[in-house]
Amino acid sequence: MTISKTVFDRLGFWLWVGSFLVVLGLVLWSPNPRSVVPIYRHGSEAFLSRQPLYQVEVAMGYLYAPAFAVLYVPLLKLGPSISNFLWHALGFGVLTFAAMRQARKVGGPEQTWLLSFGLFLALPVSLAALRNGQATILLAGACWFLTMSALEGRRAESFFWASLAIIAKPTAIIMLLLAGALRPRLIPVLALAVLVVLAIPYGVAPTGYTNAQYQDFFRMLTSMAVDPTGPFVAADFTAPFARLGITLPEFDATIVRVVAGLLTLWVVLQFDRRLDPNARGLAIFLTAAFYMCVFNPRVEQNTYAMVAVPAGLCIALLWREKGAGATRWLLAALLFVTGLTSVDGRLHDLFHPWFWPIGISIIACVLICWFWTRGRQKMPAGGAAAHG
Repeated sequence: MTISKTVFDRLGFWLWVGSFLVVLGLVLWSPNPRSVVPIYRHGSEAFLSRQPLYQVEVAMGYLYAPAFAVLYVPLLKLGPSISNFLWHALGFGVLTFAAMRQARKVGGPEQTWLLSFGLFLALPVSLAALRNGQATILLAGACWFLTMSALEGRRAESFFWASLAIIAKPTAIIMLLLAGALRPRLIPVLALAVLVVLAIPYGVAPTGYTNAQYQDFFRMLTSMAVDPTGPFVAADFTAPFARLGITLPEFDATIVRVVAGLLTLWVVLQFDRRLDPNARGLAIFLTAAFYMCVFNPRVEQNTYAMVAVPAGLCIALLWREKGAGATRWLLAALLFVTGLTSVDGRLHDLFHPWFWPIGISIIACVLICWFWTRGRQKMPAGGAAAHG
């Protein structure tokens, strides 16, 4: 590990920050190209003019809760350049500080290296989502903070991060359900966060208009089928089959998602009991993020930024273990190379969308198995962890 520590003690972190500064420069130079932020602005503009937010028939365009449109209004008033700058900085800051808090939580003598090397490995997968200003970045950071706050029993923090996560993307409900299962005492707090987010639009818009938007919103969530000739290309576990020309029936795919969800719940409950408190949050969030990416029917390739950073930190943590030489090199190379498959148009056409779900699944499953083995080794000495 001498070479890796020498090279990545701080280099990886500064590459992460430097790459984001380049992104900010591109955002200020050209706000709209390769960005989803215009969709957020359109949602806020539509809300202010009391126009429909959603295209329910095609389930494209603005796909966020009405509260997102309300809370983006202050940024909208600042103009495209400043709002883009602040929005990108918000998502990047939340995710980066979540990773920093997790690195401190894991502890050990090499926290700086752990963070730096993990961010370096995650950079290629995350960079496109950072450039596009996708809410996935904010969602990842908020859900990560929620995981750590919930495990520590911090009610106020859990309420704040749960609210921010739901506003960022509706799929955050998965993380709220897991947090409630892990810490049942927080269920009222998490439920209150959902209710507050739902109530926000009623404070600034007529009840009839808001009810109509929620009706469309929930219809969209329950009918996410899209025209296969449209621009959206799913990159979930069904993507490799679609690339081979195999269409999975929706019922069969739903069964797989439900079974995977129950298995995810069982795994995180076991991690909560068996793993030491320092690594518990990282393992649980990695497992949850893996499920939210690979088994989400609306996932796209850039959504995998959500699992990239925790996977990078897990690989860095594995790197400190003895006897894992081949495995750690394989996982590190696979995570880094996965993100590089889109740097060229021909490579992108070759590997999109089937390669990312396979590569990330291999990485996540190996790391989950490693955490599982680590937990079994420590159970005889430490026993079961107490639940809050």
